[in-house]
Amino acid sequence: MEKVVIIRYAEIHLKGKNRGYFERAFSMNLEKSLKGIRHELHRTSGRYLVEKFDEARTEEILTRVSRVFGVYSYSLGYLTESAMDAVFAAAKRVAPASGTFKVETHRGYKQYPLNSMQISAEIGGRLLSENPALSVDVHAPSATVYIDVRESNRTLVFGSFERGPGGMPVGTSGKGLLLISGGIDSPVAGHMMAKRGMNVELLHFHSYPYTNEGAREKVMTLAGILSDYTGTKTVSVVSVTRIQEEIHAKCAEELNVTLLRRFMFRIAEAIARKKGAQCLITGESLGQVASQTIEGMTSSNAVVTLPVLRPLVGFDKDEIIERAKKIGTYETSVLPYEDCCTVFLPEFPAIKPKLSYVEEEERKLDVQSLVEEAVAGKEEVSF
Repeated sequence: MEKVVIIRYAEIHLKGKNRGYFERAFSMNLEKSLKGIRHELHRTSGRYLVEKFDEARTEEILTRVSRVFGVYSYSLGYLTESAMDAVFAAAKRVAPASGTFKVETHRGYKQYPLNSMQISAEIGGRLLSENPALSVDVHAPSATVYIDVRESNRTLVFGSFERGPGGMPVGTSGKGLLLISGGIDSPVAGHMMAKRGMNVELLHFHSYPYTNEGAREKVMTLAGILSDYTGTKTVSVVSVTRIQEEIHAKCAEELNVTLLRRFMFRIAEAIARKKGAQCLITGESLGQVASQTIEGMTSSNAVVTLPVLRPLVGFDKDEIIERAKKIGTYETSVLPYEDCCTVFLPEFPAIKPKLSYVEEEERKLDVQSLVEEAVAGKEEVSF
């Protein structure tokens, strides 16, 4: 008998002839998540088993597995031989000490001499005989002993199903570049796209010395939390200080944010193409702030040809906060450090900027030189 972690995948089983590709990516991501912990990972009939692991790190293993996209559910249990005595020995370890229970059996190996109901009755009867503090309740038991009979004389015995994050394995849906700020929204947007299998690269804009090092460190902390889900290990960091100073000095004040966003999108597209990313990702939500009206979004989109994905576009703030708390970024996001969008913030920003007016004001700037200078100054920061 051996303690194991049983992992079941989500949408991969729907992929038909391409399933092998998704399974290989899933397996690779599981291995990455368990790096540094002694273990063996084996696939068996639509399940993965983490075996021969350091039991002192069991909770850490479960936590790491719970963050791997593609995991539908996981269980801590036992792998044993399929003889009834061996299955019963494992069931005793899983069964509660008292109260109500039932045994639920899945017989994946159809050549096994007993059917599912017979196995459940046999193991349940033995548990009752050995422990008078137990009683059977097949409708609403306080505990369930699950038995999964597999091929090659192997049976899994466990006591619960823990829900995984679902989604698709990261890396199976292309690559996107996330514009990550220190706020609540953008980390959630990155998490959502990674859940759909996208490999997420990170880009952060800063306005030092108008913003301080604390703001930058806040973003690095958020990137570190996000990396538990995405596997990303670096952040591209770009200064937009000179761009903001030029806009502030030469253009209509109410367009400060709108023009800055257009520069950000141009810079992001240039960096995305160098990284092989196929789209940009933002945390914008329609109508949340002045720059996130449909007119503001149209203005930003007008300067790039790559698709811009906005997974939060229809979410309200409470929904975004709820997701941020769930993935562990909220407490960091609300720390009081300013980002570059608060620098030179106009008293009355344009809410519905006309594209013709925006382009007219932008012609006062040497756009190409400012973009090239910003891209050339990009830092690649590891965390």
